[in-house]
Amino acid sequence: MYLRIFSLIGGLAAAFAATSALTPDASAAPRDKAFFQSVAGAWKGPGEIVAGKYKGTKFNCNLIGEPALSGEVGIKLDGTCRVGVFKQPMSAVITQKGKGYTGQFLDGAEGKGLDIVSGAVNGDKVVMGINRAQLNGAMVASLRGDNIMNITISVKVEDQMVPVIGLTLDRDLDAIAVGSIR
Repeated sequence: MYLRIFSLIGGLAAAFAATSALTPDASAAPRDKAFFQSVAGAWKGPGEIVAGKYKGTKFNCNLIGEPALSGEVGIKLDGTCRVGVFKQPMSAVITQKGKGYTGQFLDGAEGKGLDIVSGAVNGDKVVMGINRAQLNGAMVASLRGDNIMNITISVKVEDQMVPVIGLTLDRDLDAIAVGSIR
């Protein structure tokens, strides 16, 4: 059971999002594409479960993001999150569909993951709606400068969004290849 909860939590940490009340306009595609390109690369950092049965559980993630394939707007993330000796593979795919976003964490809601059901980019922040059976929630990822990203994952409890996971990722500058120095 612990691994399944960690799997869902790590899967959530693997991407960016929350319920979207924003509707992108015609100029949104270039702006959205620029955002996802800016978050491509290697990221690492700690997170913590801040509510629920596993409150206080700390974990670390290492993720690599690549722009969506075929020139689509979005991102593909892969990596791992670790709690103690437990290491869980993480993956997410987010792509623009019409005026919103779709995708999945891990293998989607039909498997052990979550579906992305909506989303929007607003400046240096992305908000995606997430769903799995009776669980509805949101993930908000915001950039602080070029090299820090904060992620908050919330779930809907009755009429209120309750934060359950907080994560701060730093761009893994050691993973960036550099040319030779003469």
